Amino acid sequence: MQKEKKDVAMGSVFAAIFLTGFKLVIGILTGSLGILSEALHSGLDLFAAVITYFSVRVSDKPADRQHNYGHGKIENFSALMETLLLLITCIWIVYEAVGRLVSGSTHIEVNSWSYIVVVCSIVIDFTRSRALSRVAKKYNSHALEADALHFSTDIWSSLVVLLGLICANFGYFFADALAALGVACVVLFVSWQLGKKSIDVLLDTAPQETIDVVRDTLSRFPQVKHFHSLKVRTAGADTFVKVNVHLDPELNLREVHEICDLIESEIGSRIERSEVNIHAEPQDLTHLQMEKADGL
Repeated sequence: MQKEKKDVAMGSVFAAIFLTGFKLVIGILTGSLGILSEALHSGLDLFAAVITYFSVRVSDKPADRQHNYGHGKIENFSALMETLLLLITCIWIVYEAVGRLVSGSTHIEVNSWSYIVVVCSIVIDFTRSRALSRVAKKYNSHALEADALHFSTDIWSSLVVLLGLICANFGYFFADALAALGVACVVLFVSWQLGKKSIDVLLDTAPQETIDVVRDTLSRFPQVKHFHSLKVRTAGADTFVKVNVHLDPELNLREVHEICDLIESEIGSRIERSEVNIHAEPQDLTHLQMEKADGL
């Protein structure tokens, strides 16, 4: 698992290096703000890809004495850093685009290389996005998911730049600056998605879809008379579940243990890389009154 994640992350680093250099050279030669904004976007993607590479190297390390819940949150922190980098990109793009539109300095030199670099970028971004997305889903990797979203965003932003170049070729040079603003809008949208998801995990926000799965699983066990204090948190690819269940007080310790094992196994089969902790309580009047008093 670790090798496949590292390999796909390293592939993204090399792809970002190539695209950043290619776009930067063509952007400088043509003076296209659209291509230069894409070069900056790819440059920050390169930095983000390097962060992702090192985060996936660390995230799958097992839990230790200092990190009882493992190192998975390094992936979420990495995704948050990528969000901040994307926001920096937006600020620069908007500043330059508005400046050119206000000053009227929108003339650019469009040639065949302008189209080659954009088309090449789209092809590479599409390939990398699919590879990253496949591995991210396979291992539930938030860092690789963020990287995949970066490359998929680049596809749309490159299409916007391509449209700007086509318009500029017919004399509508202002379209290049407008294309750059289009790139900024796309990047802002993705930044919001990445940032919210990363912050939710870092703040231990309980994922509703996981809660629903646990509730549904518990409802399938007739031995569970009642459950409460359900808590769910995630760290990278790992999910931690804690819940109190009420069982028949006439059951012996061995039977209670077997039922809890079955529940944990069923939840584990439905939620990959999950660690389930079940606390069993007798279903009697005393416990129900205590829970009511506590508001559980």
